[in-house]
Amino acid sequence: MKVLVDSCVWSLSLRRRTGAEDLKPQERLLLALLTDSIQDGRAVLLGPVRQEVLSGVRNAEQFEKLDQSLALFPDQPIQPDDYVQAARLDCLCRRRGVQCGAVDMLLCAVAMRNEWTILTNDAGLLRCIEVIERELISEEERMRGRKLSEVDW
Repeated sequence: MKVLVDSCVWSLSLRRRTGAEDLKPQERLLLALLTDSIQDGRAVLLGPVRQEVLSGVRNAEQFEKLDQSLALFPDQPIQPDDYVQAARLDCLCRRRGVQCGAVDMLLCAVAMRNEWTILTNDAGLLRCIEVIERELISEEERMRGRKLSEVDW
């Protein structure tokens, strides 16, 4: 399964120059998962994530190095329907009291369409994923209990 890597994980990997001993256990795990995904050819990148990572760079030299590193990962296509699905997911999360960013919802929509996982440690995105998964599973269970003629297509 492909792994859609969030900007916080790319940043942790590409910007941080400290040794592994300076990282929290969760950060070490994320980097190990990222490394495995890259080595297996499963790591994928979206253009908006590339933009987020590059936007945080302070100097031109660092920007160029980071851009070259990320160039190894072509942007995955975003379909027009992904933006609509992202808006639906955002509405769902807000109805459940969870605020999500536009890029986070786009990651969720693209990951859902492609049946990918998302690699992140962003607390807000993780809350959004939890709401989406809980609500979608609940909806699927409700649909299984209905007759085909009762389903609103």
